[in-house]
Amino acid sequence: MTSVSLLGPGDEPIVLGVTTPATPVRVPTTRRYLMCPPEYFTVEYAINPWMDPTQPISTELAVQQWTELKDTYERLGHKVDLIEPQPGLPDMVFSANSGTVIDGQVLGSRFRAEQRVPEADHFRRWFLANGYTNVVMPECTNEAEGDFTWTGKYLLAGTGFRTDPLAHSEAQEVLGVPVISLQLVDPRYYHLDVALFVLTEDLVAYYPEAFSPGSQRVLRRLFPDAVIATAEDAECLGLNAVSDGRHVVLPVEATHLAEEVAKRGFDPVFVDISELRKSGGGPKCCTMELRD
Repeated sequence: MTSVSLLGPGDEPIVLGVTTPATPVRVPTTRRYLMCPPEYFTVEYAINPWMDPTQPISTELAVQQWTELKDTYERLGHKVDLIEPQPGLPDMVFSANSGTVIDGQVLGSRFRAEQRVPEADHFRRWFLANGYTNVVMPECTNEAEGDFTWTGKYLLAGTGFRTDPLAHSEAQEVLGVPVISLQLVDPRYYHLDVALFVLTEDLVAYYPEAFSPGSQRVLRRLFPDAVIATAEDAECLGLNAVSDGRHVVLPVEATHLAEEVAKRGFDPVFVDISELRKSGGGPKCCTMELRD
């Protein structure tokens, strides 16, 4: 029996618990991410329950937190590409909402909120300028990896608040992967990526109350060994996490969730995203995975 430790924002080890000889050995895989610096980050409108334009925002602090997230990925051995931020698009930092890439095929986004609509074309042009030849812009409203989560076997697809249900079949046709539709029911968890994240191909973590009863049954059937998050895990956007198969990057407040994934043999890595959370975003929202 061995102790399990995780890394805090300053890379200091924090012992959480123990693993047993039966705990699987987790192997990380190198990932490639697309991120956008929050140079123009602010909260000047409200399109989800987390956003309050009357509250103070520090763009400088948001940049510091985002930079630490980017540096964390690079310390873990991952490659980070950058897209140039644009004035007047404060939510462009949440790059996960602007594209879904599987085997080099790109399905772009079509935002529901008019304030974010221009973001989609900036990302489309980035893909074309960076060697992606198969780029399809959707006809149906879809907010990309906000509501599309690739497990390696299935594309889990959320709907209920942002992404049109018809976008699920469109994603299946464009990306050529099987799609599992999931209904979101809590407006605080308006995207799938704030209610569920993938740890490995066959293992996810999720907050059941964010989903309809039928979708909860689907998740139990697909992932009987899933990590079940608590309300406290969800309320700090702990499920807006990023796993490379071993390391799990998640908000510093998500201590219970960190303990649970550590018991499964993963190494939690804490980051502070408190300023970005004022717009309803966390580590995953800032991180589009480029699966080439």
